[in-house]
Amino acid sequence: MIRRHLTTALRKAAKDYPVVTLTGPRQSGKTTLVRSVFSKHDYVSLEDPDERSFALEDPRGFLRQFRGRVVLDEVQRAPELPSYIQGIVDEMDRPGQFVLTGSQNLLLLDTISQSLAGRTSMLHLFPFARSELKRRAPMSISDVGRVAPRSTGDDADLFDTLFRGFYPRIHDKGLDPQNWLCNYYQTYVERDVREVLNVGDLETFGRFIRLCAGRCGQLLSLSSLAADCGVSHATARRWLSTLETGFLVYLLRPHHRNFNKRLVKSPKLYFLDTGLLCYLLRIRTPEDLVSHALRGAIFETFVVSELLKNYHNRGEQPDLYFWRDSAGHEVDLIIERGDRLIPVEVKSGETVAGDFFRALDFWRRLPGQAECAASVVYGGGRSFKRKGVVVHSWSRWG
Repeated sequence: MIRRHLTTALRKAAKDYPVVTLTGPRQSGKTTLVRSVFSKHDYVSLEDPDERSFALEDPRGFLRQFRGRVVLDEVQRAPELPSYIQGIVDEMDRPGQFVLTGSQNLLLLDTISQSLAGRTSMLHLFPFARSELKRRAPMSISDVGRVAPRSTGDDADLFDTLFRGFYPRIHDKGLDPQNWLCNYYQTYVERDVREVLNVGDLETFGRFIRLCAGRCGQLLSLSSLAADCGVSHATARRWLSTLETGFLVYLLRPHHRNFNKRLVKSPKLYFLDTGLLCYLLRIRTPEDLVSHALRGAIFETFVVSELLKNYHNRGEQPDLYFWRDSAGHEVDLIIERGDRLIPVEVKSGETVAGDFFRALDFWRRLPGQAECAASVVYGGGRSFKRKGVVVHSWSRWG
């Protein structure tokens, strides 16, 4: 079994809170992780029809059967349970008494936030980070732009890595990624979307997801997206919110000194798994990626998603943004570390060219940024420093 980096944060949360809630996309490895970390807890899966029926019809009786600590898997299948758990932990506050897992959706979020506020630690598990697959420690975010990582002789192919993605079952079983991702996508649309959104026209929703894939790495225009899909602006907003809370997409906000502007200005749209993105874009082989028009956007998806995994695996909230000024100057990523801003440019090319540094040169001419740490993440295999910028190999990112 590949050790998950979230293990440390998960164990700490179970010592500090009576309830630990672990959410994330389907098939990200939640069940495997909690059964490994909490092997002495009782375990119940609410996917089991008999257990689910018991929990729905008699929640008090269902919970009363557990005298010790328990893992309740796929708790969104019995959405009233957190309200009854609240009463138990208020009466008998024991650390790690309940471990809840669920595929993130709007119903689960609302139930947990209303019933267990202040009583639960909410953690998120993504598919594998690349550092997990390589069985090495995660990258230190504080070192980004300051320290060039050592080369490890990693001979992995960039395009094969992007094409396969990071869902655990593909790697555990050596499955064909296209076949598995096709089934994964169909299950998500036909089951989760029906449950959360009650969408009648699944074909239109499927077209919406693929249109989102085609806009990966671009500024999000909901009006344009809705018009191209043939739905209202309100419907497009609701559907996008479901993709976001389901951990299929991530909205990267623009960085402004005025925090309110970060919330109202247009974000950039990214998917959270490159394999699923390739499937949605109908990329059939790793070789197709080499000359694909969205190769750069897919590589950006990898860089952004690996950073997100790094933060969440530590139990931290990510402070990630992009930056663009009124004249069109843009930096792909801004990492906010307290009062420090770390600009990161993302280039999929394997050979470092002078224009890789153009946006960073402009950024470092801004007031107060002359000595800032800065980095370029690129598609080559060697990391080094150039012009005071850490050139970071993709193979050591994440």
